[in-house]
Amino acid sequence: MGRVLLTARVPGGAAARLGGAHDLTVRDEDSPMPRADLLEAVAGVDGLMAMLVDRVDDELLDAAGPSLRVVANVAVGYDNVDVAACHARGVVVTNTPGVLTDATADLAIALTLMTTRALGAAERRVRTGEPWRWSMTGNLGTGLRGKVFGVVGPGAIGLAAAQRARAFGMDVVLAGRSTPDPGAVDALGARVVDLDELLATADVVSLHCPLTPATHHLIGAAQLRAMKPTAHLVNTARGAVVDEPALVAALEAGEIAGAGLDVFEDEPRVHPGLLGREDVVLLPHVGSATVETRAAMADLAADNVLAVLAGGEPVTPVRG
Repeated sequence: MGRVLLTARVPGGAAARLGGAHDLTVRDEDSPMPRADLLEAVAGVDGLMAMLVDRVDDELLDAAGPSLRVVANVAVGYDNVDVAACHARGVVVTNTPGVLTDATADLAIALTLMTTRALGAAERRVRTGEPWRWSMTGNLGTGLRGKVFGVVGPGAIGLAAAQRARAFGMDVVLAGRSTPDPGAVDALGARVVDLDELLATADVVSLHCPLTPATHHLIGAAQLRAMKPTAHLVNTARGAVVDEPALVAALEAGEIAGAGLDVFEDEPRVHPGLLGREDVVLLPHVGSATVETRAAMADLAADNVLAVLAGGEPVTPVRG
């Protein structure tokens, strides 16, 4: 029996399964575990089931000590984990791909609808009691049929979002560092282009790439200027893929029409220049936030911990 630390409350039966097989410590809170508490609690554990807000670096690995065998990140992205440092110490790193594809793709389309139809501003108008009356020219947004949906990072989530965009009558263009499956491209009737062409072509630019050194501030001032002034930016990937001050400047200058953001550079802080804008929709990182999806993520992370501590192979290892 090993020792396992679960850094936050999770839905479903993952904690019970871990506790049935190992000595489990669960922090029964929803909020991020304070760093000092995490460094103390991780000492001597064999397995760590970490949230995307938990930074797994040399400091944490030193605090854990040589007993640590697996870090199961309860997210598909793993930019919070120093994978190389873990592997150098023989620590397996896993993530939770696949199980959050639909929920995150759904949210990308929800943000697309909210920003192109200015639904956030309209909802606030009603909720705050501001006087309103129906009119032919009030609350005008823009439709999606015949428009171009640009996917930056056409992995599983990006392609799933593109499928949904097609259902709204949109054309699809794809750009990324890796070539998407040709069968998926053909099924979508999509075109694979470079990023410059996507930015110049798309009416909605939807970000689905992982956060890496190469994608940090991938969308900056030059890229925002390259977009259509009628275009909207949607980000359900990671906040630091977008240069937030540059985004604020582009919105102020009218270089793009709006943005729908679920993620931010310095979460939970949001750039103050975004908060008061009616052309921006802001959500608190809820891309995978359905009961079914979060439970499936926790289950998959637990499967990885159980497999590694039993001497087997991880289910979804991070190889990088």
